[in-house]
Amino acid sequence: MPGIDECLLEAMTLPGARGAAVVDWTSGLALGTVGEAPGGDHETTAAEAAELARLAAEHRAFAPADGSDWSERETPVEDLIISNRDSYHLLRFVSTTFDSSVFLHLWLARSEGNLALARIRLGEMAGRLVLV
Repeated sequence: MPGIDECLLEAMTLPGARGAAVVDWTSGLALGTVGEAPGGDHETTAAEAAELARLAAEHRAFAPADGSDWSERETPVEDLIISNRDSYHLLRFVSTTFDSSVFLHLWLARSEGNLALARIRLGEMAGRLVLV
């Protein structure tokens, strides 16, 4: 079972990967980063991505129709996809044994990236990620 560094290195093998991070969405801190960061600053990117993650995770508008929430050990939101002219940002929530306040952030070049593949692979990585 991979830790943060191994998971980030695996994420960077995806076609079009420009950068990746593991972020705590409650604090906005990057727990690990690799590659480039949008705007050149991993910490700022982590804090800004955490704001989006918090919005999706804490508001019922984005919860499943059955009303499930964080108490069931499953994240109510699996991932967020943000696309712009030249890239994709994929935020994948990670279920943990503690408070599940972590997500993987993958930044993909739109011209080389495969969003469907990245979403599947990031989900697999999130399921294997070990946080200690």
